[in-house]
Amino acid sequence: MLDDLLAGALADAEARRSTRPLREVEAQALARPAAIDAIEALAPAEHVKIIAEVKRASPSRGAMAEIPDPAALAVAYETGRASAISVLTEGRRFGGSLADLEAVRAAVSLPVLRKDFIGDPYQVFEARAAGADLVLLIVAALEQERLASLYSLIRELGMTALVETHSAEEVSRALDVGAELIGVNARDLSTFELDQELFGELAVQIPAGVIRVAESAVKSAADVAHYRAAGADVVLVGEALVTQGDPVGTLQEYLAV
Repeated sequence: MLDDLLAGALADAEARRSTRPLREVEAQALARPAAIDAIEALAPAEHVKIIAEVKRASPSRGAMAEIPDPAALAVAYETGRASAISVLTEGRRFGGSLADLEAVRAAVSLPVLRKDFIGDPYQVFEARAAGADLVLLIVAALEQERLASLYSLIRELGMTALVETHSAEEVSRALDVGAELIGVNARDLSTFELDQELFGELAVQIPAGVIRVAESAVKSAADVAHYRAAGADVVLVGEALVTQGDPVGTLQEYLAV
């Protein structure tokens, strides 16, 4: 499944490249104001921090929320004291777009993450051109040389990489490229099975000074508390925020753990 998702995202990027060549996207990216410092925004604090996600659908769950106005949802997240906002830009299975990211960027002052299946420098330039401050890199989807080169490009453009892992070997690979922000995804992107205990097993391998992000399997404040107790500095929450009908209240409940 992960291979299929990456292949689809790369095919869609290639289609966009045919109408917006790299030189045009690169020029737009370089003309953007400096990216917001996501490391500062997500730095460990007394209480857990939340990355709140704009997410319409997923391959495991199907359609979750229409979200006709992603900017309005992002404003609610900012009101609820999220520390950053994640925007799904993959269109085939998640129903997202770069237009969603652009709308969110224009509406809030928080760091914004482009969450997609990134495997080509063109997508990184697209992210900065659309106003992203962070870009997701999934270790399992990338050979080490490509992971390192994309990580370096993200840094060169002033953004931060959220480097997502699913195993001890992948945490080691993330550290090898210098990752300052490491996510542990409880969802296996090959089988879509969930293992909430995986974060705690891998967090002990992430050294002090690297921000630890727990991803997936959050349905309640108890889940956030579970991740916090296991060492999470940040928890990324999507489904629970878009399906429970009160994103501000839900965020405030999660931040109180």
